[in-house]
Amino acid sequence: MKLTSNSFADGGRIPGEFAFAVPDPSHHVKLSSNRNPHLAWDDVPAGTKSFVLICHDYDVPSKPDDVNQEGREIPASLPRVDFFHWVLVDIPAATRSIEAGAYSHAVTPRGKNGPAAINGTRQGINDYTGWFAGDHDMEGDYYGYDGPCPPWNDSIVHHYVFTLYALDIERVPLEGRFTGADVRRAIEGHVLASAKITGTYTLNPRLA
Repeated sequence: MKLTSNSFADGGRIPGEFAFAVPDPSHHVKLSSNRNPHLAWDDVPAGTKSFVLICHDYDVPSKPDDVNQEGREIPASLPRVDFFHWVLVDIPAATRSIEAGAYSHAVTPRGKNGPAAINGTRQGINDYTGWFAGDHDMEGDYYGYDGPCPPWNDSIVHHYVFTLYALDIERVPLEGRFTGADVRRAIEGHVLASAKITGTYTLNPRLA
């Protein structure tokens, strides 16, 4: 199975239109159009009954102490953790592409609705749910796609991995509110094939 995109090249930079935020000279960052990128796939294995798509950033700082702090830079040596940006399940077996902007085309304060989504799909919450917890203007359940917004003072470029899984089941056995980690556990033993494409992004002017 092969996964491609018209929005960015594998290993290349993700354009700002597909990010949660873009650089801003006056305030470090400003909100962007936050569109989901285009994705397409082929060479699907026989017996596929549905697909799951997960996007995660594996470069997220494990400690928030230096994040977005003036006069500081997050060291490359700091241990990193996963941050889920998109969890999409129950993609029909006949589907071969997702159009740019079909699932997200703006930043939605307090998060987009879910889990029900277009074309019979369902979306889990992404990790902006935890990031904005306690923020009076932004807190809520962030369903679906919300794009890159790495710390503007991080010393490394972040990597965003879009992974598509072909499954032997029509519906992921989860109900209600679920996370990327929940889906990874739920599809164990049901994956016929997988494919991925990785894009990079930074808000640090020094790395741009």
